[in-house]
Amino acid sequence: MRLSLSITALALAIAASSAFAADKQTTIPQTAVAQVPQLREQALASDLGWKITESLTTEVGARLPGTEADARAVEWAVAKFKELGYDKVWTEPVTFPKWVRRSESGEVLGAHAQHLVLTALGGSPGGTVETEVVRFADLAALQAAPEGSLAGKIAFVDYQMKKTQDGSDYRHGGGIRGRGPTVASSKGASAFLMRSAGTASHRVAHTGGTRFADGVKPIPSAALSLPDADQLARLVKLGPTKVRIALDVGFDGEYTSQNVIGEITGSSRPDEVVLIGGHLDSWDHGTGAIDDAAGIGITMAAAALIKPLKPARTLRVVAFANEEQGLFGGRAYADKYFKDVARHHIAAESDFGAGRIYAFDSSAPAYAKPAVEQIAKALAPLGIEYTPGEGGPESDIGPLAARGMAWGSLSHDGTDYFDLHHNADDTLDKIDPKVLAQNVAAYTVFTWLAAQSDGDFGSAPKAAEPRGGE
Repeated sequence: MRLSLSITALALAIAASSAFAADKQTTIPQTAVAQVPQLREQALASDLGWKITESLTTEVGARLPGTEADARAVEWAVAKFKELGYDKVWTEPVTFPKWVRRSESGEVLGAHAQHLVLTALGGSPGGTVETEVVRFADLAALQAAPEGSLAGKIAFVDYQMKKTQDGSDYRHGGGIRGRGPTVASSKGASAFLMRSAGTASHRVAHTGGTRFADGVKPIPSAALSLPDADQLARLVKLGPTKVRIALDVGFDGEYTSQNVIGEITGSSRPDEVVLIGGHLDSWDHGTGAIDDAAGIGITMAAAALIKPLKPARTLRVVAFANEEQGLFGGRAYADKYFKDVARHHIAAESDFGAGRIYAFDSSAPAYAKPAVEQIAKALAPLGIEYTPGEGGPESDIGPLAARGMAWGSLSHDGTDYFDLHHNADDTLDKIDPKVLAQNVAAYTVFTWLAAQSDGDFGSAPKAAEPRGGE
């Protein structure tokens, strides 16, 4: 009899739990879904995203954090939000170490003397080094070098990144840039060179940030263009090769920039926020078109296109400061708003170029799957596939996502992204206006439907996960 009662109680509990889950399900009203075809076609026909991207890259150009152009970019973003009719526009300070690039050069010395195309890595100290190069095929080979074996030498890591649609090999190329200088210095090297973390054959070097571990002496660190890396590898194969690296770069105090935020106030749930955005800064060789003026153009345009429909929730677009040198804007935002995680309904960031968006995913829990599937169905006519378990939060929203904010992932085709990433070829002409319009349409559809949902996508406070490198 007791066993029978226990089984009955368990069955009732399961039924009650199922009923609660059913009650909690997040869905999107059909009235909102019915707006999608017109909104999607309007976005595809609009050139607003292109005009915003063109404006930023033309009127400001490269936006290295801490420079005069960084300050002009902040002013530009405030003015652009207001011009687009956002209801609220404000800035929030972001302070970081200021790194400057003044000049840089490299050359092979001796019998085979010739110029090398290189660029200093962000965070590198300045200095001039003339000594022999020791080549390593990858980071693992450098790590395996005996302690002290590189004393008075230049370590050269010659790993060739592979093209992938999702950019997954960047974990190797970017990993070498991030950790290689520290490893080289710990082995006694006087300087560090690497094959650029890129996939183009053009003679342009790809910059990007590095950091030195505590207790490790910073050494001059630079990246070679891919053809120059090939050339240096051939020279090393011929015999001992001496190189001269001269970098006039380094840290110069602190600088305070700004996260720039624009909002369109929600009509019925104004205290709940759908966050989209990109980062306002860029490296200094190109004009930061794909990284990340496009992300700013896409998200500013998407919210502006939705505004006439009076979204239920507030749309917040953030132009984050100094992503490139350490997610400073994203981390400042997370530190300020982590107590408001639950108010952040869901977030999505555009920071992987301007290629066609081909996949969609979300961190939303099972009870929100109906709404996620509705969004996926609305994105499908744009050629976007629903790929559960394959996405993730982009750079600047990562710190708040680690503290519990729900995210949506709109994945760009990154096959050619690292042809342009952090180099002088990252300019407006590399963006296809029609593909950019597809990006705007995808963000417009996602943001509109998320703002109108009945129920949540799972944002809830949690302890921050350990911070990794960028």
